Amino acid sequence: EDDTWEKSMSLKGNPAIDQDWTTYEIQFVDEYGIEDKMTIPLTFADWAMTEGRFQKHFKFVPPSQWNDDMVPLHEFIDLEHEEMAENIAYIHAVHPDSNTLVRVVIDSEIVHSTIERRNFWRTLKGLAGVDKKEVDLDAVAAQAKAEMASSIASNLMTMVGGDDASDLASMLMAAPAANAPAVTVPAAAAPTGTTPATATAAAPAEKPAGGHEPVWIETPDCTTCDECVDINPNIFKYNEDKKAMVIDPTAGTFEDIVRSAEKCTAVIIHPGTPWNPNEKNLDKLIKRAAKFQ
Repeated sequence: EDDTWEKSMSLKGNPAIDQDWTTYEIQFVDEYGIEDKMTIPLTFADWAMTEGRFQKHFKFVPPSQWNDDMVPLHEFIDLEHEEMAENIAYIHAVHPDSNTLVRVVIDSEIVHSTIERRNFWRTLKGLAGVDKKEVDLDAVAAQAKAEMASSIASNLMTMVGGDDASDLASMLMAAPAANAPAVTVPAAAAPTGTTPATATAAAPAEKPAGGHEPVWIETPDCTTCDECVDINPNIFKYNEDKKAMVIDPTAGTFEDIVRSAEKCTAVIIHPGTPWNPNEKNLDKLIKRAAKFQ
């Protein structure tokens, strides 16, 4: 028998396996009396609206009452909590009497249920191996070596001082960890009586091919707050010392990385730059990330 979820299940029958929601088409009469049609996502809320038991969670809103604070549900659930509080989620529908296009406002209970169903679907795809990312094992090994070297260097620099610290810095310059990028230790961080030195750490010294700067963490200073590993455990993971480290900087969205940096209680996550130039809202995310670089 197959012993993994990936081998034991298939989602090939799903009509939109690469998307969060499949779509359907509605037909309506526009404000000029002309027949028109629209293709929209079939979310949990669209289904729930057809069930009488959920009717109390919906409210029809005619075009005359539409405003800029109204956001389509499939976009609304990707907003930050602060932005959700400032906007209203809705789905499109056709009025049963006039056959005109209306917006249907949704309460928070249906919004939360929609998010849950979206997350369940993504989990199911993960179990089935859909959209599985190939992990560069060499890169992961190099990252681990770099972070270990950074941890050792940080602890030793704390224990020694004066000329001993300078000697240690020189040793680290001469024998960096294999494949580990080098960074400059700021003068303010060096022990008294030393000069800035070069040591191995998880921070990239220069941009790799393509101009992408991957996210990195000052692992030794991690306070184990769980924020980053809760947001995306495919990007962040704890090492044996319960200190957060990066295992795959491309195993999620730049938004996941920026949110992790914002939530980090020790402020030690440096987002770098987006690896996917087609991700939504990059301009806003880059601005939010700038304070943590």
